[in-house]
Amino acid sequence: MQDKIHPKYEATTITCACGNVIETRSTAKDIKVEICSACHPFFTGKQKLVDTAGRIERFRRKYNIKE
Repeated sequence: MQDKIHPKYEATTITCACGNVIETRSTAKDIKVEICSACHPFFTGKQKLVDTAGRIERFRRKYNIKE
């Protein structure tokens, strides 16, 4: 293997939008994610709507669905 061509593998933190912080090692520094294992519906068992660009609201308006 050649010397000095590999990226540094350093300690980093992964921060979720829900506030969960995970300490790990990676070549990337300070990773920010929207959904992690603490808030993902598959792991929590709760249904959570993630509205991307107002799609859910547009669907409700289009079909006149009230909450």
